[in-house]
Amino acid sequence: MIFSSAYLPPIEFFIYASRFDKIYIEACENFVKQTYRNRCCIYSANGKLDLIITLEHCRKNRLPLKDVKISYTMPWQKMHWRAIESAYNKSPFFLYYQDYFEKYYTTKFRWLLDFNNELMQECFRLLKLYVCTIETSTYKKDYPQETDMRYAINPREKTAMHFKEYSQVFTYKCGFIPNLSIVDLLFNKGPESKDYLRSINLDIQSGHGAY
Repeated sequence: MIFSSAYLPPIEFFIYASRFDKIYIEACENFVKQTYRNRCCIYSANGKLDLIITLEHCRKNRLPLKDVKISYTMPWQKMHWRAIESAYNKSPFFLYYQDYFEKYYTTKFRWLLDFNNELMQECFRLLKLYVCTIETSTYKKDYPQETDMRYAINPREKTAMHFKEYSQVFTYKCGFIPNLSIVDLLFNKGPESKDYLRSINLDIQSGHGAY
């Protein structure tokens, strides 16, 4: 199965990835705006909140993802960590996982792909999922639909997957919000997160998930 690179990917990403021993991360595509490639979604006191990594601008219309550089002209790291801390400091497992994530907001990475992949590997370790991730070396347009998640997992597209509800910090205000960043699951479910991911039944052939 092949996925796009993603910043603290949504739960849907890990539900699929947890079914495989090996997945591919697309490293050779052109960067696509307004996707999970440089954003994640968390549950703030005011509801769903997008956290977006600022990038260096390039005059090229098409910029390969592997050449996308992170910009630090804006203190996005400090802003993102403050938002995460504010959103989850009262969650059951925030203190348990805090140190694993906070270090990524004090270290400057040059390349978006490297930053995303390092964070992704950290998430796999915390979930105790032993998944080998391989970056593509060439771009291939067409993969079988049931294995191509590069554009299927998209914040602008409503997923067909059904998510079991779990307790979230601000459920009492806005109700259950599904398919947020994996940190929402980790901070709220802790060591049970892996079981949650695998409790969602998948129809791999159609790409749809169901209870």
